[in-house]
Amino acid sequence: MNLLFNNAGIGGGDSFVDGDRAEWERTFGVCWGGVYLCTRAFLPLVIASSEGYIVNTSSVNGFWASLGPSVPHTAYSAAKFAVKGFSEALIEDLRVNAPHVKVAVVMPGHIGTSIVANTRAVQGKPPFLEMSSEEVARSRGLLKARGLPVDDWSEDQIRQALHGFSSMFEHGAPLSAAGAATIILDGVRTGRWRILVGEDAKALDEKVRQDPENAYEASFLRSLRAAGHFGGIGNEES
Repeated sequence: MNLLFNNAGIGGGDSFVDGDRAEWERTFGVCWGGVYLCTRAFLPLVIASSEGYIVNTSSVNGFWASLGPSVPHTAYSAAKFAVKGFSEALIEDLRVNAPHVKVAVVMPGHIGTSIVANTRAVQGKPPFLEMSSEEVARSRGLLKARGLPVDDWSEDQIRQALHGFSSMFEHGAPLSAAGAATIILDGVRTGRWRILVGEDAKALDEKVRQDPENAYEASFLRSLRAAGHFGGIGNEES
């Protein structure tokens, strides 16, 4: 079996309306363009092999374009929707033109990786503890929108809070990167094309399918949290 994994991803580009255009396009370019260009580059080799599998990493944000109320998340979500749609479209394309090659779309929930810290480096930003006063002010507004009482926090408290979130995202996740890799490889071995990674991903997928019209309401996130999932994102204001 010859495997092609397309797994490049960064965050950023949160708001299409008032965010930085260059950051938005870089996020979209890495998360979608990485999958597209790597597949273009390596597809001839995969097809030339006796048996192949293309494994594209989307996200739960590939079917739920949100981090919760008051938290724009447009570039990453749009790219992950594109990865999911592209992967699903490839299923029939490969059946027609290269039936010995399969495709899988991977949709992880919260996995313990360094994507938060790495995103800042890729986007040309300093570590959280070295943020400028201007970026601290913007971050204060974002944290306030998430329901945190940050009006009286000092600049250093804001920096420390965001640094702590980055560490928590990597080290406090419900599933490790190694655990996620095991789930993905098991899915490939069993020939699955749709691989949900993590109990939070499964819960979110089920709930979006049950109630798509309310998927972007505050009550939707509250119900997920009540079930023990996604406790660290968004806010609970209606």
